[in-house]
Amino acid sequence: MNLWQHLLIATAAGVLLNLTPCVLPALPIKLRSIARVVGSGTRQRVLAALALLAGTLTFFGALAIATAALNWTWGTLFQAVWFRAALALLLAGLGLYSLAGRGVQPPQWLYRIQGRGYAEPYFAGLLAAVLSAPCTGPFLGGVMAFALTQAPSTIFALFMAVGVGLALPYLILLARPGLLARIPRSGPWLRRVQQVMGLILLAGAIFFATTVLEQRFGALLWAGWLGVLTFWVFRALLIGPGLGARMVPALVLVVVAISATAIGFDRNDSTRHGLSWQPLTDRALEAARRAGRPVLVEFTADWCINCKVLEQTVYADDAVARAVAATHMRLLRADLTRPDADLDAALRAFGGAGLPFAVILAPDGGIHRRLPNLFTVGTLVAAIHSSIGSAHVQR
Repeated sequence: MNLWQHLLIATAAGVLLNLTPCVLPALPIKLRSIARVVGSGTRQRVLAALALLAGTLTFFGALAIATAALNWTWGTLFQAVWFRAALALLLAGLGLYSLAGRGVQPPQWLYRIQGRGYAEPYFAGLLAAVLSAPCTGPFLGGVMAFALTQAPSTIFALFMAVGVGLALPYLILLARPGLLARIPRSGPWLRRVQQVMGLILLAGAIFFATTVLEQRFGALLWAGWLGVLTFWVFRALLIGPGLGARMVPALVLVVVAISATAIGFDRNDSTRHGLSWQPLTDRALEAARRAGRPVLVEFTADWCINCKVLEQTVYADDAVARAVAATHMRLLRADLTRPDADLDAALRAFGGAGLPFAVILAPDGGIHRRLPNLFTVGTLVAAIHSSIGSAHVQR
């Protein structure tokens, strides 16, 4: 493919990043930024769109420069403990402010600099870009793997294309306000929605905080969040005011009940198993090759939300455990929570450029199948079974 085709794929990858769990905490701020200008004139909407895009490209531009200059991989920034701690504090502050019913607003001095509130869409775009960095979405792994082999100018262009794609759905909403014009911009029910968004922001803050704090503190934080959620739901149901305002906590209660039921069945289901992972080392790879055993290598990190999704769903499925046992597969895990030059080099050597990433090696040690981004149980099981007795295939 030529560069223009790669740029097109990078843009599509940016659009699809909006569907990953990583970007979810930024959704409240983005939606509020759009809602503020839905009823405004064309000029105001265009300026808000440009501000949102500028915020997104600010981060991706800086990330592109760092990648080209420092040879970073996608998500390297999140290996820094101070960065995850700062992000957790930021999300916690925004969550508490929104939960108080005031929404998410930057300081007033930023409004004076940007004019007419355009600091908010800029900040929304910037935060969404930052939150997208821990995880890769569809197509992004291939785009980043290609980018890391190119000249700095090409790396910069590809990162900018991903940023444009990430902002694109919101730019369309700002360009076509009729898509949202019928949604009321005020009222008790909207304040309840705002508070739900605050709870989502707090959940994002706790997730990143748990990657910095000891496990017992993480458990306390999640218990506290559940307590706040429970208190808010029942308080909002009791005081309303009005049916519309009560419908929001009622819907949240239904979602929580369904999720809790699913988790309860999941824990009691005999089809859920933990795999026996060993650390990824050159010695372990060589031992597997000498024994003629296929290998599944998972690259993960505590700060990678998509990695946790895979570990709690795909890797925990009994079908995967049976396939691993049937093929006598060796399971190796590379933990990139903290900087590790050897594991970063291994990720690149296997053709990965970000997390989550998995690779299946044939018994002769060659790459049989790469599995970037999120994938299904069926995809993994099929790749495991086909790794036996086949010549390794680079794909």
